Amino acid sequence: MMEKNPVFYKCPGCSGTVMEMDPGMCMLSSEDTLSVSCAGTGMELLSEQTADFATEKHVPIVEKVEGGIKVSVGSTPHPMTDEHYIMWIGVQAGADLMIHYLKPGDAPEAFFPCPDTDVKAYECCNVHNLWVNR
Repeated sequence: MMEKNPVFYKCPGCSGTVMEMDPGMCMLSSEDTLSVSCAGTGMELLSEQTADFATEKHVPIVEKVEGGIKVSVGSTPHPMTDEHYIMWIGVQAGADLMIHYLKPGDAPEAFFPCPDTDVKAYECCNVHNLWVNR
């Protein structure tokens, strides 16, 4: 099965995110775009960011642990306050996608029962949007 990269949208009002389950399914031509809204407000398509020049580190770090992998956000732990936090961390391994939701006060990390570290890891910050490890 071919690996599809998920597509994420974020509401500029509430910061909620949605994922397009079948990227490209609604497109009739290369000029078509999907229109997604939250309570009548258009949601923004999130671009994958990989380079982090801000004070806080956002790039997901994947490491092997007993029983699977741990994904941490940044080489120094990302803030997890009400104003600035990681909303979720995800891992894509081939055709499988797993997501772990976080809230303020949680550690900016997640465990996934994956057999190896060759995965694409995602994280979504409520302030700085979508980041990936590759």
